[in-house]
Amino acid sequence: MLPPDPLQREDVRDGMRVLWDAPIPMDDGVVLRADVFMPTEAGRYPVILSMGPYGKGLAFQDGNKAAWDRLVKAHPEVEQGSSCLYQTWELVDPEKWVPDGYAVVRVDSRGTGRSPGFVDPWSPRETRDFHDCIEWAGVQPWSSGKVGLNGISYYAMNAWQVACLKPPHLTAMCTWEGSSDYYREATRHGGLFSRFLTNWFPRAVHRSQHGLGERGFRSRVTGDWVCGPETLDEATLASLRIDFERWILEHPLDDEAHRARSPDLAQVEVPFLTAANWGGQGLHTRGNFEAWARASSRQKWLEAHGGAHWESFYTARGERLQKRFFGHFLKGEDTGWDRQPPVQLQVRHVDRFVERDEQEWPLARTRWTRYYPDPLTLTLATEPPAGNATLGYDTQGEGLLFSTPPLAEPMEITGPVAARLRLSSDTPDADVFLVLRVFAPDGAEVTFQGSNDPRTPVGLGWLRASQRKTDPSRSLPWRPWHTHDEVQPLTPGVPVDLDVEIWPTCIVIPAGYRLALAVRGRDYVHPGPALSIPGVHYTLTGVGPFLHDHPQDRPMSVFGGRNTLHFAPDAPPHVLLPVIPAN
Repeated sequence: MLPPDPLQREDVRDGMRVLWDAPIPMDDGVVLRADVFMPTEAGRYPVILSMGPYGKGLAFQDGNKAAWDRLVKAHPEVEQGSSCLYQTWELVDPEKWVPDGYAVVRVDSRGTGRSPGFVDPWSPRETRDFHDCIEWAGVQPWSSGKVGLNGISYYAMNAWQVACLKPPHLTAMCTWEGSSDYYREATRHGGLFSRFLTNWFPRAVHRSQHGLGERGFRSRVTGDWVCGPETLDEATLASLRIDFERWILEHPLDDEAHRARSPDLAQVEVPFLTAANWGGQGLHTRGNFEAWARASSRQKWLEAHGGAHWESFYTARGERLQKRFFGHFLKGEDTGWDRQPPVQLQVRHVDRFVERDEQEWPLARTRWTRYYPDPLTLTLATEPPAGNATLGYDTQGEGLLFSTPPLAEPMEITGPVAARLRLSSDTPDADVFLVLRVFAPDGAEVTFQGSNDPRTPVGLGWLRASQRKTDPSRSLPWRPWHTHDEVQPLTPGVPVDLDVEIWPTCIVIPAGYRLALAVRGRDYVHPGPALSIPGVHYTLTGVGPFLHDHPQDRPMSVFGGRNTLHFAPDAPPHVLLPVIPAN
């Protein structure tokens, strides 16, 4: 018989039986720590499990106070029926799930919170740990053997990975605003270094690294140090975590190291509900749609909404959706989920969202419509312009903007978007930034609360011209698939054809408004005044932390010159839009 674990404790509080710091041994001897919340009555309960790096004991109100304050102001129901003492970032509130007969398990991933080890998010080692935590939870005396995964962002991303390993006790999962392609969605957009991970890691994970000890947070529930009892010096902590900037710079292509951190979606067979954010351009849109389309699961559902990425998950609507899903798969309850439509969209209008059920994605009734930029009038039209022409633009300026006339009637665009350009550069390479924009009759741009920025445009796409190679077997007319496995430099002044992916979007444009396509050589910047929001530690220029300006990845000697669009009758540039006909 093993001796009692010195850190594990049991407690009864707020109507729950809680196991603090339950030990979960890994195959290499490292012991991860979990908190388990369950009903006080003895029994076997279905499990809602998560494993991540934010500190299982760090309260939402302490770690992300500004976001919490905005959340409860906009959605007061979040505070109802709970003390909120156990609410943590991007996870369910145990006080709202345990009374429904669930055991909620939170695991500190390796090297974070109260779990020792090397911090390497989304690595194969972490995915194996996750598998073993699921299997541990599936055989505990308080477990029914059915384990579900639920959480936002990080917890959605690593759910896709672990599902590929097919842990036997994994029964269902809800992946809310994650991503499912490490190269194309997390580290490099179209081949361009995304600043997101190098911004996210120090502000969101360093503060919860194991060994921060008394220099970190205390749990507002237990009084324990969130990052473990040991306090290590900064040099030691730095040696125990990945250097994201160096890693991304050392892996410019979609190599084996990237593929080891991306799920093979064909291996995903577990039932799932995945939720995308229309305003999640940069991380929280594309992967949900790709996973829904490509996963092998026979039982899968897709939802899409708007708003901040920490918002909809906690609302009464979001909670009801999750509980209906898990009630069906983990508890065998008649929640009506067997009648849930495969796709449920919160269709975005300029001033509201309208819920609509669908049967597939992309929508079968889509009228795929090409809109052609005109080099003389700078308009967008459904007929290509005549004749040959060129238009140049400074890559560090505002680029080119092509716009429809004011619409005679409303137009809905819902689905993935693709563009074809013929482009040359005065250097051996070029980065292309495409932006779908909407303008009101008075000329003001219409933007939206995105997942990470309050002024997000309608759609964004990126491509490095030297990585223009596509895989015909994986490409679709509305979603080109770039291999990102080799560099094909440009010859200065010689045009090449580029197929550019613009991430899925949704907007109903009112009559009198205009749709525009911007072709740029740098990130979109909202034309309004600079914004600053308390607690947000990145720029708010319209794309949030998803900037593409790393000087080693985008030296001005290569990407700071001038690009030229080429127009010809046999190859007119165009954008392929998913126009949805009115009922």
